[in-house]
Amino acid sequence: MYSNKLSRLVLGLYRRKAVAVCGVVVHSPAGRSTFSWAAVCKQRTLWLQRSASLELRLTSTRSASQTTVDPDEVKKFQSLASKWWDEQGEFGALHAMNDLRVPFIRALMRMMHAQTSACSACFMPEADSHQTVCEGRKEEGREDRRNTGARDNLLNVHRARHPGKPLAGLRILDVGCGGGLLTEPLGRLGADVVGIDPVENSIGTAQLHASYDPDLRERVCYRVCTLEELSAEEEEGGEEEEEQRSGQFDAVVASEVVEHLADLETFAFCCSHVLKPGGSLFITTINKTNLSYALGIVVAEQLLRIVPSGTHDWEKFISPVELERLLESNGFSVQSVQGMLYNPISGAWSWTDSTAINYALHAVKLTEDPQPDPHPEDPAHTAATHS
Repeated sequence: MYSNKLSRLVLGLYRRKAVAVCGVVVHSPAGRSTFSWAAVCKQRTLWLQRSASLELRLTSTRSASQTTVDPDEVKKFQSLASKWWDEQGEFGALHAMNDLRVPFIRALMRMMHAQTSACSACFMPEADSHQTVCEGRKEEGREDRRNTGARDNLLNVHRARHPGKPLAGLRILDVGCGGGLLTEPLGRLGADVVGIDPVENSIGTAQLHASYDPDLRERVCYRVCTLEELSAEEEEGGEEEEEQRSGQFDAVVASEVVEHLADLETFAFCCSHVLKPGGSLFITTINKTNLSYALGIVVAEQLLRIVPSGTHDWEKFISPVELERLLESNGFSVQSVQGMLYNPISGAWSWTDSTAINYALHAVKLTEDPQPDPHPEDPAHTAATHS
């Protein structure tokens, strides 16, 4: 008898108890608790929607900040600022990379000068094939050379006046210059180079090292600032500062930089903003592959200690395809991509057909928007243009 009463009591308490799943409390019409998968699924859907909305707000906040600087990266390089010019130290591989990247920049700028002179239309978005346009407008390019010399932004200099200075007369921006490892060689080739970096101590190291070379004092200058800050100065500067404004650069160099940035979209936009139409963008970086993780992080950082542990984050690596897509969406035309390979035994870099690990990229800023169609109502002209 007592057993039956106890059973009825427990059953009554159970029936009065509400069932809560994922924050959902469901009651039956008779006051009894019941379980509803529909209610659970509905609640989870609402939870996922709230999570997605929160993630979207966080993403919007990051985009609204429009900064390329990652504070963690700044701290990382702040601690290494005094070691930039130690060729046997943490940046030894970057010193060795100059054997590739300096000739790469110099040679392609010469090539771009020749191509710009022969066929300025190659930089236009309508050109489906660089080779086809060059061949089809070869004679036209010769005539344009006589009338549109202002378009020849690269190497438009008087080499006879600057023997041994093939880049004389050019303005180059070195983004993320660090201690000036690439800035100085470009200056010695005759270019006027501005090196920028958000790490103040690195800029101090670069300025100190450049001060020992009198040949660099008039050609190289360094600034503690970000790319987006420099880009903003173009809009703020007046006409009297036109020659010194950031939009007058013939080339932008970002070597071993993009894998440390917080916002690549802002980076690409600002590079386009500071470049002249037809100007060149040179990038060296690391591909996002399993091989780059194995060799670039596990071997280079953890086993051989070629670079300090934690220098790179594999999630920030970017493939050539993704980088090309990003640049083209910001007004660039990618001209060449070439693989690079580092030999840890010899300490030397070499070119390779594989871009699985390191690669170098050259892109050109497309010229300004084409002029309006002089025959807007001529169907034959319109068809010929599209053809």
